[in-house]
Amino acid sequence: MIARGIMLGPDQPVILHLLDIEQKIDDLNLLRMELLGSAFPLLKQVVATIDNVEACKDVNIAIMIAGYSRKDGLDTKDLMSKNVSIYKDVASVLEQHAAADCKVLVVTNPANTNALILKDFAPSIPEKNITCLTRLDHNIALSLIAEKVKVPVSDVKNVIIWGNHDAKQYPDINHATVTIKNEEKPVKECISDDHWLKTEFITNVQQRGAAFNRSQKAKKCALSCASAACDHIHDWVYGTPKGKWVSMGVYSDGSYGIPKDIIYSFPVKCEKGKWSIVQGLTIDALTREKMDVAAKDLKEEISMAKSCLD
Repeated sequence: MIARGIMLGPDQPVILHLLDIEQKIDDLNLLRMELLGSAFPLLKQVVATIDNVEACKDVNIAIMIAGYSRKDGLDTKDLMSKNVSIYKDVASVLEQHAAADCKVLVVTNPANTNALILKDFAPSIPEKNITCLTRLDHNIALSLIAEKVKVPVSDVKNVIIWGNHDAKQYPDINHATVTIKNEEKPVKECISDDHWLKTEFITNVQQRGAAFNRSQKAKKCALSCASAACDHIHDWVYGTPKGKWVSMGVYSDGSYGIPKDIIYSFPVKCEKGKWSIVQGLTIDALTREKMDVAAKDLKEEISMAKSCLD
């Protein structure tokens, strides 16, 4: 997708730096050969390496997908310990060798906490340049509504994913709209099944990513995640359309009463390479409760991560 211009547009040449562990160098070189053999016009160079410094050298965008998964038979604390250690180690290298304006997207779970660890151990990287992926959850929410209303997904907008990229996140449709016959209507007017909105819809958004990971065909399910990562970077770099917002895990500034100093998913608008949290949205009692639960969950996760590092 990156090599074809999906992420950065049809006029932006790219150099790909691919980093993996030593045991995967043969796979990495095979991937490099595949990319070069495809003769993508925008792809100017592919660096395949097991060296952190070489991988991070002068990069403008870093998409962090390294990490262990629950399929590796790890309990929560062991999984946390292994993954946050990866992000601690790479943080200082990224800080020293990446471009000064490097934009960072963390995909690997626990994504919010991994991003925060990276920020803490790379203090000179601006906090606004470190984000995590909740666009997959956002896209899943859009697709579920579109399927329910029987409209193209492009006619649904402005769902919100609040909180953590896990089962405690809250998909909020209170401000979402659907365009039907050129008329924009609130989702709640288009879907009369309130029980579905409060149960199955929420559960499907919260659990679909985990269901992909549990699947024996998880690699075939990775397309939606890759697409979401491209969407995240594309909108961050080029901006969101007027009247539309997206969900991104970003460094909290205290908006909507969310504690500062955590990476939390908010509705954001992007312009000229910068994101800003959408302000002034009305929050009902249920959403408020779920937002606070997600924040508490994140605080506990961060505490566990720091104890693992200690």
